[in-house]
Amino acid sequence: MLIDSNKIALHNEDLIKSHTNKLVFTASEIGETESIIQKLIDFQIAIPSWALGTGGTRFGRFPGGGEPRSLEQKIEDVGILHALTQTAGAVSLHIPWDVPEDYNAIKQLASSLDIKFDAVNSNTFQDQKNAKESYKYGSLSNTSEAVRQQAIQHNLDVINIGNKLGSKSLTVWLADGSCFPGQNNFQTALQNTENSLKDIYKALPNDWKMLIEYKPYEPNFYSTVIQDWGTSFMLANACGEKAYSLVDLGHHLPNSNIEQIVSILMLKGKLGGFHFNDSKYGDDDLTVGSIKPYALFLIFNELVYGMQNNPQNPDLAWMIDASHNIKDPLEDLIQSLEAIQEAYAKALLVDQNELKSAQQENDVVKCQEVLQAAYRTDVRPLLQEARLKIGAAINPLQAYRSLNVREELIKERGKHTVATGL
Repeated sequence: MLIDSNKIALHNEDLIKSHTNKLVFTASEIGETESIIQKLIDFQIAIPSWALGTGGTRFGRFPGGGEPRSLEQKIEDVGILHALTQTAGAVSLHIPWDVPEDYNAIKQLASSLDIKFDAVNSNTFQDQKNAKESYKYGSLSNTSEAVRQQAIQHNLDVINIGNKLGSKSLTVWLADGSCFPGQNNFQTALQNTENSLKDIYKALPNDWKMLIEYKPYEPNFYSTVIQDWGTSFMLANACGEKAYSLVDLGHHLPNSNIEQIVSILMLKGKLGGFHFNDSKYGDDDLTVGSIKPYALFLIFNELVYGMQNNPQNPDLAWMIDASHNIKDPLEDLIQSLEAIQEAYAKALLVDQNELKSAQQENDVVKCQEVLQAAYRTDVRPLLQEARLKIGAAINPLQAYRSLNVREELIKERGKHTVATGL
């Protein structure tokens, strides 16, 4: 399904007067807005191929119909999101869920929708069909050399697939760990993982990055081999200058100070990217900004500061990583894109010079006021203006519903389709 740009234009006609009035007011409150609007236009967020279908839990899954059954259909769904928002200009593939059958055809389809290929993600947390070895007791950390070599080779295959598509980075997340005390030797598991990652790193093309993810628990509940940002940072340093840490907002223990983690990694030039989601208890993979919007803003405040003051850190990879258990996946992703852009815009409003001055003077009250003044500003007219300037919908969610996108997808694909890879 393709979204006709004329239909988006018609949608905008009904909203343009109200939007213009709100924008004039916002501009009068903020002052100079053009630079913020341009940064919002330039800010692109990758959509993970696995998030285009209904998620689920170990208790069940309730698909809503019209889900993409192939890689082609997944890219088409990203095209829908990008047409409506002009923010979702990349797709991140998970291998082996999304191995192209015809690389040229897939690249042409993505190009026709103005979609690029972001990081490719390996999968050693599941046993794959016809695999000789099992990852039941770990992959890159396994005590068995045969298992480790299988996991290493899988990552090399993923690099090859990504290279054919024009991707420039590999994301490695390990489920490796233990469920019971004494099950693993912690040092052996970590050393095996480091050696395995180094073997993968050697195969990276010169212009690629390796993004090393971390997670404190789940699916193993006693220990995880790469359990925190420090371990990820240590492994990235051990691998080399093309290896970086990747921060998934849900991969932290409750109340972790993620903004401090972000700041330190950027200072050290080792923050490679982000997986955005939200959570109440753990790795809930909820809609971005739905639970802790102020925490998201504080993270972006550090990101904006780092992007302005840490040239030693590379350009960041931005991606959503969420599971839409009860929402329409595309609606959920539209909401997440909006929340990310909103947090970014608010962070751009922070007067960093004023904040630094207050920090130097230990004026704690002033520091809070500077941050909250930016956070309490309604920046939605800026987001809408950015979308209007590049042909997106002023209100993407409203446009999605008025165009009956899900109903059209159900007509096209069927009511009982289930997305691949979940």
